[in-house]
Amino acid sequence: SQRYSKVHLVPFGEFVPPGFAWFMAMANIPMSNFTAGAARQPPLQLAGQKVSVNICYEDAFGEEIIGALPAATLLVNISNVAWFGDSLAPAQHLQIAQMRALESGRMMLRATNTGMTAIVEVDGRIRSTLPPFTRGALVDKVQGYAGATPFVRFGNGPAITLAALLTGLLALLGRRKLPATRTSNRHAR
Repeated sequence: SQRYSKVHLVPFGEFVPPGFAWFMAMANIPMSNFTAGAARQPPLQLAGQKVSVNICYEDAFGEEIIGALPAATLLVNISNVAWFGDSLAPAQHLQIAQMRALESGRMMLRATNTGMTAIVEVDGRIRSTLPPFTRGALVDKVQGYAGATPFVRFGNGPAITLAALLTGLLALLGRRKLPATRTSNRHAR
């Protein structure tokens, strides 16, 4: 039997963060206390494909998605977006899924309960979608993809390194200009 256990649990919805049990008891808020699944779980086997599953907002964390790659050939996201009602959040969540497809080089299949169920191509384009609050199913042929994109290989490392270098450069340039600015302000008075 195959299964995927959610790794990135929602604070206060699926678990009580350390130090907040007293507040939850005082407020008498009923809630779940799930246990997170293993950080690295093997892809599920389905119709000859290796499927990497993520649940709800787990697809917001690209570094976690690539943990199953390059082994997985398809990405699947299952989401309960009813919490957001008729807001922009479901569309934004679909955009996040588009980004995961693009950066992983894998199709993303999304199944939701109230909208934005979609098939997303490897280049991030939406192949097909169901309108929000529409009961239905998307039926189509999808293809698994192999290989490793730069993001699959290196994750956020290059972007973080570049941001740190630019921040350091700006700080260095700011220090060099700061004394001159102070001097010119004194003379202006």
